[in-house]
Amino acid sequence: MMRLTRALENLIEQLQKLPTIGPKTAQRLALHLLKVPEAQAQALAEAIIEARTSVRPCSQCGYLTEADPCVICRDSTRDKSLLCIAEEASDVMAIERSGYRGQYYVINKAFSLMGGNRLEDIDLAPLLDKLSGGEIRELILALNPDIDGEVLARYIAGLAAAYPVRITRLAHGLPVGGDIEYTDEITLRKAIEGRKEI
Repeated sequence: MMRLTRALENLIEQLQKLPTIGPKTAQRLALHLLKVPEAQAQALAEAIIEARTSVRPCSQCGYLTEADPCVICRDSTRDKSLLCIAEEASDVMAIERSGYRGQYYVINKAFSLMGGNRLEDIDLAPLLDKLSGGEIRELILALNPDIDGEVLARYIAGLAAAYPVRITRLAHGLPVGGDIEYTDEITLRKAIEGRKEI
């Protein structure tokens, strides 16, 4: 069995706690960090601490910001009649790349049926307040296309049904460049159901 120093072992363990970082990747990253100049390692540590202390959820939409409200909520050119519900800030980043120009409501709370979470534990009161304002005409449910996302979407749609808004869900379909034979049956069924005339 290979022996590591306590400090190196601790660094590897901490890196492994990050999402998608397994033991081998954590070890590679740790060894790389030991080789970089001390100033670079210090800059990384300071950037992590600064982000942890200065970045927080926007009080209006839940997206990440240093200034409250966030840059998206302050943007007067955005369509105030569209409200996109996202699970995480990373979803907002992806949706922004698509050119979406409406507003957001970020849940920022992991929901998992298998994890024992309850729908009632998700604070949707600010969302319902937004809907009761009357400015929103369409609610776009941009939730992950898995079982948890479907359950959450139906729950939110049920709550939002009491308001005069159109409730839509992101379309499901085949990825561009993907092969049909490797596509799972749920995605393929959704793609067939959501087909459009050309």
